[in-house]
Amino acid sequence: MRLPPLVPYGGGGLEPDGDYDGVRFEGVDLADASGPGARFMDCALEGCSLDRTELVRSRFIDSVLTGVRGVGTDLAEASLRDVEVVDARLGGVQLHGAVLERVVVRGGKIDYLNLREARLKDVVFEGCVLSEPDFGGAHLVRVEFRDCVLKRADFSAARMESVDLRAVAELDIARGVDRLAGAVISPAQLMELAPAFAAQIGVRVEG
Repeated sequence: MRLPPLVPYGGGGLEPDGDYDGVRFEGVDLADASGPGARFMDCALEGCSLDRTELVRSRFIDSVLTGVRGVGTDLAEASLRDVEVVDARLGGVQLHGAVLERVVVRGGKIDYLNLREARLKDVVFEGCVLSEPDFGGAHLVRVEFRDCVLKRADFSAARMESVDLRAVAELDIARGVDRLAGAVISPAQLMELAPAFAAQIGVRVEG
């Protein structure tokens, strides 16, 4: 993504409903910072610490987050549009009720990603590891998983439209295999998921 010339972040902490336009946050420690409702447009966050950062209902537009790290980042009900997340190392990220549109998550590892009741449209997960992601009740439209690892994923009550799982490197679904209607899987994945599908409809396989 091409960004316009950016100005360095001047410090002072985040502000509730703050407006950040064309700002570069480079190596900034935003741990425990609070900026609910903040708006980030044409911004770059590079190598920032986001431990317990509160960004509820924040908006990220035309922005790039590279090498961010943290545990317990709260982005509940946030909006991400035309955003790239590259090589993130995050744990327990709260994105429940969030809206993600034209978002790319490339590389990195995210543990316990909470996307319950979120809406994802034109989203790509590429070359990343998602450990125990929770898509419960989420609505996924034109979402693609490329060469990534899904460990113990929860799709309970999720709705899918044109979701492509064929290029997933490792597909491990803990719950919600019955919610894969609207997804595309490969023949090999079908064989791997066959026991779960059989159990779902009450078929016993013996012999």
